Amino acid sequence: MLIGTVCTLLSAAGLGVSFLIARRRRYAAALRAAAVSLLPVGLAMTGVVRFVVNMTINPVAWAGFGVLAFSVLLFLSGRLAEGRGRGASEGESRAARGRRSAPALPSSGASRGGAEDFSDIEAILKKHGI
Repeated sequence: MLIGTVCTLLSAAGLGVSFLIARRRRYAAALRAAAVSLLPVGLAMTGVVRFVVNMTINPVAWAGFGVLAFSVLLFLSGRLAEGRGRGASEGESRAARGRRSAPALPSSGASRGGAEDFSDIEAILKKHGI
């Protein structure tokens, strides 16, 4: 009885707020507010509110939620451990492949060729007056 009264009062307050929103000519927002304000009465009429109230008082229900949460944690930690194990072996093999295919350090002749490249760039910049 008390649950129905509280839900009815919540819905009446919400409908009052939606009426005030509609007076400001914001009809779409007023319709959304009216829809949300009718939810408490609808839930009370279907018995969902009574079910939720009875469930929150029941310690067996809370133990069930605890078991479900523990199950989700176990599942996620298993996925995380599987992903880390696979990622580490792939990362090590990539590093080993990278070491095998890494080019040798350039010789001193290649560094002279690099200096010639800079002289070309300097000539182009001088040509444009930079």
